[in-house]
Amino acid sequence: MSGDRQAETRSATMRMFGSQLMGWRKRAGVSREGLAQEAGYSVELVKSVEQGRRRPSLQLVDAAELLCDAGGLLRDAATHIVQSRFPDWFEEYAQYEAECAQLGIYESRVIPGLFQTESYARAVFRSSRPILDEEQIEERVAARMERQRLLDRSPIPVVSAVIEQAVLERPIGGKEAIHGQLRHLLQLAERRNVDFQVMPTKRETHAGLAGSMYVLETQEQQRLVYFEGQMGSVLHTGPKEVSVLNMRYAILRSQALTPEDSVSVMEKMLGEL
Repeated sequence: MSGDRQAETRSATMRMFGSQLMGWRKRAGVSREGLAQEAGYSVELVKSVEQGRRRPSLQLVDAAELLCDAGGLLRDAATHIVQSRFPDWFEEYAQYEAECAQLGIYESRVIPGLFQTESYARAVFRSSRPILDEEQIEERVAARMERQRLLDRSPIPVVSAVIEQAVLERPIGGKEAIHGQLRHLLQLAERRNVDFQVMPTKRETHAGLAGSMYVLETQEQQRLVYFEGQMGSVLHTGPKEVSVLNMRYAILRSQALTPEDSVSVMEKMLGEL
């Protein structure tokens, strides 16, 4: 996940609590509006909790216990909530990524999330539509920074990335943010386990016109490919599909600039800011 695709961050335990809350509320004949009024919540926030999209506050749990006469069961359920760091559509891929042996990235939209600075990531999330509130933005920035621990993990993974030149030229967050981002990419490029390649804008053939993708190999040599669209994401594990997309990624690497020439391009961009 590198951009700002809209989705709420939730987990199985949040969805389970939300289902229990709705069940107790309906059994007690309490309306969503009545619970919202008692808890000092908006009706929309109560709905979000019941749908597993928002973690409940203690105030909401206490209000539900009182109105629904739940005998302490809702309080107990609330103590077992584990909130995911990532949206549910990304969580499975994130688990594979955190333990991968090799990772190849082709990105045509924004700097890949694994390489984003805090300033750049914050600017990406601020560009989200519908608009995220400040708490949501900071939660997602923190999750993105934590995800980057992959690069320092042992055993050390091998990571390569092909990034469109236009992505590097797009000043997301303004001049200061993109300046810091380019400096960060150059620092990462000095690592033995990271290779960056810039895909020149002026190419007459291009194997990646279908969009961005992440190709991954696990410690057990399982291969998979992940990519996102505007309203959905796909995690391919089938040998046929994975083979085709790995072949496509290999062609992309051959079409891009070498890592050495790519560093020179990024240094030039940085000098011109």
